[in-house]
Amino acid sequence: MKRLFKSLIPTLLSFLIYVIYTGSLRVYDIVTGLVVAAVVGALTSSLIIEDWRKSLDVRRLAHLLKFAVRYFLIDEVRAHMLVIKLGLSPKLGLRPAIVKMPIKTRNDYGITLVSLSITNTPGTVVVDLNKEKGNIYVHWIYATTTVPEESYREVSEVFDEYALRIFE
Repeated sequence: MKRLFKSLIPTLLSFLIYVIYTGSLRVYDIVTGLVVAAVVGALTSSLIIEDWRKSLDVRRLAHLLKFAVRYFLIDEVRAHMLVIKLGLSPKLGLRPAIVKMPIKTRNDYGITLVSLSITNTPGTVVVDLNKEKGNIYVHWIYATTTVPEESYREVSEVFDEYALRIFE
């Protein structure tokens, strides 16, 4: 029974990705998707789920949904607009810098979420990580500050707070 609960979230996510990717809701595709998702969920659950109770926590899932909506509708759009503005301006006002930023999350999944969120946002790329000291190093195309705490507030604080709520 524990193994079933442990594989539930990977199965549901795999099925959701399958349905979105195929774009079909025919019976054949739904049955095929459920079979494939069940196999993927069973094979990967022991690798990606440590505590099945955490993966089924409704609050964590709600925070994940809030994060996804905020990230794709606010943070991504804002970053794209800045890069477009910089690219279209007659005089490029770039201020590139590699900035050290502290992060609060220590969980591998949380660090991955923060790093991927920063890297996928236009104008920023995580170039290094020091997990022991809790620092990430970010190449920032338009660095407004190089002070670690200030750059944390501007670039990664939102992602870090959501990572703590979702994974810790």
